[in-house]
Amino acid sequence: MRNRFKVTLIAAAAAGVMLVPAAAEAQYQAPKDIVTVAVEAGSFETLVAAVKAAGLVETLQGPGPFTVFAPTDAAFAKLPAGTVEALLADPAALRAVLTYHVVPGRVMAADVVRSNGGTPATVQGQSLTIKVVDGKVMVDGATVVTADVGASNGVIHVIDTVVLPKSAGK
Repeated sequence: MRNRFKVTLIAAAAAGVMLVPAAAEAQYQAPKDIVTVAVEAGSFETLVAAVKAAGLVETLQGPGPFTVFAPTDAAFAKLPAGTVEALLADPAALRAVLTYHVVPGRVMAADVVRSNGGTPATVQGQSLTIKVVDGKVMVDGATVVTADVGASNGVIHVIDTVVLPKSAGK
């Protein structure tokens, strides 16, 4: 068990993924769900507002487990002017974009690294493409900047870009 943990840490470090230590993960776990963790982090205000506007709060506070590739406020700011406002005005399109960031189950950083080239299906229905490029984990072109932020009903991996499903203009 100890060697497997060491191998996981080495693999994650080689892929440029920042792991949250187990002690730090534990502080997020009980009883904070994905939405609460995102709210308390302070860097997901746009994401949280979008989740509320799309009517997904209750779902993401549900039992899960879910893996959320969570774009930061800075990631949303990279979108072309008017994109966030247009999505907020179109709840169906907003739900499609948000659920494209969610994979059923708890997928930890080590699983993400091992799935190099993997295409996990999202809650939205389309698949993400996960690759390790130049030592960094990429999810549809977005870089995972922080991994394994634990929640009582899943895990959050912080990404630096909003990923868009093909039907939403990607």
